[in-house]
Amino acid sequence: MDELRKRIDAIDAHVVELLNERTKAALEIGKHKSEEGGEVYVPAREKAVLDRVAGLSDGPLGAHAVQSIYREIMSASLALQQTMRVAYLGPASTFTHLAARSRFGASVEYLACDSIMDVFRSVEKESCAYGVVPVENSTEGAVTHTLDQFVDTNLKICSEIMLPVSHNLMASVPKEQIKKIYSHPQVLAQCRQWLQREMPGIELITAGSTARSAEMAKGEEGAGALASELAAELYGLDVLEREVQDLSANTTRFLVIARKCSVSTGDDKTSVLFSVHHESGALHSTLESFKKYGVNMMKIESRPSRAKAWEYYFYVDLDGHTDDENVQRALEDVAEHCAFMKVLGSYPKALVVEDQ
Repeated sequence: MDELRKRIDAIDAHVVELLNERTKAALEIGKHKSEEGGEVYVPAREKAVLDRVAGLSDGPLGAHAVQSIYREIMSASLALQQTMRVAYLGPASTFTHLAARSRFGASVEYLACDSIMDVFRSVEKESCAYGVVPVENSTEGAVTHTLDQFVDTNLKICSEIMLPVSHNLMASVPKEQIKKIYSHPQVLAQCRQWLQREMPGIELITAGSTARSAEMAKGEEGAGALASELAAELYGLDVLEREVQDLSANTTRFLVIARKCSVSTGDDKTSVLFSVHHESGALHSTLESFKKYGVNMMKIESRPSRAKAWEYYFYVDLDGHTDDENVQRALEDVAEHCAFMKVLGSYPKALVVEDQ
């Protein structure tokens, strides 16, 4: 045992030495970026590093474990290069907070915002370099508040995060003493069947966030909450039932918003926003442009225009980057059919689902 511990101590000393060497190189790169006016956080480079290190390990550390370690290494480097603040839909321990931490690590500064609009405003006013907002859930669909914010902003999508979401019943009393349950409306919807089966007749009360629901349950006798395990830990609640969502493959997609989008990685996604003229076949003609140039349309969502009744915006996710010739030509063709069009950003696909 003593010999093994001495071996670990020697390895640790070497690892720390190498980490400092890596950090010095990262700081030099950061200095060049600053001189050239470049962004410190580069999603394309981040993806390349994480993909590469995941393939370097022959075990026993798995790919995800290696990526998690390097996420924190890169987070520490980013924090040393400049003071970086990331806004997110708060308060602390919301799933958006977990998503932000999974992308930017523990070393950067975080700002909890009361609304999705506040996240956008924090980035627009440059009090934060980046913002993280939910955009859709695999069970309940689009987060419309996020989609609506893109109409009036010049911010870009620079990255996306796919986070598996599990909901847990928590309280400071036993399950049979719970008289009401607090949670976010989408969470209550995602757990609807379980609630009907396991907690029939219990009053369900909506809260602004899962973290707020845990806070409310903590301060009220006979109250429970549906939230993350981190929320239970932060607010001193007991987890009574784990993973009570109706579908096990419950995933929420989050967007990282910034003032610039990401450079091409060769495995990217592009999001656009457009509206069409009130003409027969106008939407069909617009969508034909994507087929014409071989651009795969991965998602389409409509939202009513807040400027004029019965007019709509369409949000579309495309396979590819605006630097790709076929995407460029398709978007040029789309613009000819549209009353309005805006490219919201091109960014690396989040192919690997990250654990909480």
